[in-house]
Amino acid sequence: MTDGMTAENRVVSAEREVTAEPATIFELIADPAQQPRWDGNGNLIEAAPGQRVRAVGDVFVMRIHNGEDRDNRVVEFEEGRRIAWKPAPPGGETPGHLWRWEVEPLPGGGSLVRHTYDWSGLTDESRFARARKNTPEALRASIDRLAELAERG
Repeated sequence: MTDGMTAENRVVSAEREVTAEPATIFELIADPAQQPRWDGNGNLIEAAPGQRVRAVGDVFVMRIHNGEDRDNRVVEFEEGRRIAWKPAPPGGETPGHLWRWEVEPLPGGGSLVRHTYDWSGLTDESRFARARKNTPEALRASIDRLAELAERG
């Protein structure tokens, strides 16, 4: 890696407890049309309805902050528990970064929500500055907005 960073510090995450059930939280994540409601990075603009993710290999299309569309290829999926995708230009190859959400039920109710941004596979140096903006605080902003929506029910 030419920028002096190691793979270890290219994986950023945040987590918090949320007083909502895992299924409620997961539905907000797995339905791309809902994602702009809780995006704390100001990156997501819109997604067409009807793209609810159901399995690894699904692809959903999201319009991002610069007005461009992104294909998001689902690479991990466990209903109600875990989802991860790699964005790419429409019809193109993924540049090598991944977004992951994990939702764990807590004893006595509620959920532990973990959000991870992994850019250890990103090789296009022109994307590094944008990738570095995805700090734990930025990820936590998305979790906080997601929690607010889920807790309202």
